[in-house]
Amino acid sequence: MIDQTLREADTKMGKAVEHTREEFAAIRTGRAHPAMFAQITAEYYGTPTPLQQLAGFQVPEPRTVIISPYDAGAKPAIERAIRDSDLGVNPTDDGKVLRVTLPELTEDRRKEYIKLAKSKAEDGRVAVRGVRRNAKQSLDKAEKDSEISQDENVGAEKRLDALTKKHVELIDEMLKNKEAELLEV
Repeated sequence: MIDQTLREADTKMGKAVEHTREEFAAIRTGRAHPAMFAQITAEYYGTPTPLQQLAGFQVPEPRTVIISPYDAGAKPAIERAIRDSDLGVNPTDDGKVLRVTLPELTEDRRKEYIKLAKSKAEDGRVAVRGVRRNAKQSLDKAEKDSEISQDENVGAEKRLDALTKKHVELIDEMLKNKEAELLEV
């Protein structure tokens, strides 16, 4: 019972950390990378579709992304979706492909992105703590129903706290790396 609850909590906390990692990948830095476009969807035949499913991405230079749509008819929708996104870039149409050149980040924009990264990290920490709270409630209920003893509950809570601390530290480490990446000129 205790091990199952802790395993479920560990899995859910891992998913929260992974979600935070994906959120960080979508935050633009000075360098181009395809993950920047992971959160963007384009209207394709009336359905919002992730750009990763509509086009291939290449990064020939550190600040340039070439987007090759699989369907030429989707190019205007992809262009519109990128322009309307919060990346702050304007794609240019080269006939067959879209070219996105990332401008240098200004100091204000860097600070804005760091603030966004801190917000995403806090969301991740809140998610991890929410999983901890639910697992703790489950353990307390098991103790109340006499399924586990008070000593077992105390031991399980210590293990749960260690899991929580480990996952929060992972998020903090990712935030530190993202901040360093954003401050890099």
